[in-house]
Amino acid sequence: MSPLERVDPPELSPPTGFSHAVVATGSRLVMLAGQTALDGQGRVVGETLPEQFDVALGNLLAALAAAGGTPADLARVTVYTTDVAGYRAHARGLGRIWRERAGRDYPAMALIGVVRLWDEEALVELDGVAVLA
Repeated sequence: MSPLERVDPPELSPPTGFSHAVVATGSRLVMLAGQTALDGQGRVVGETLPEQFDVALGNLLAALAAAGGTPADLARVTVYTTDVAGYRAHARGLGRIWRERAGRDYPAMALIGVVRLWDEEALVELDGVAVLA
């Protein structure tokens, strides 16, 4: 049984690609550092926001797997982007990337627009919190 219960109250707007609340009952808390589209040599890869999102999500999930977790264990993910309008324009494709990599057990999520990220070429960064049983 999952240590997470996703709660979406009927009086709130139906969530698309996120959960309104996640209740955690597990015993191990995993804090995941912000991940961009860095490859193993420390270079940002991908020219477009969707390409970078795919790599950044893969990096986040790799860190989670190394800690013993799976995508279903994600309780919260924050997405930082230098291009909110571009993120919205690519929302459907980004959702497809999420579902292919992480499935349909959506965490509580937030999207935050930023002026820039640590690596100037980075368009998107993801961090998160996971709860393991």
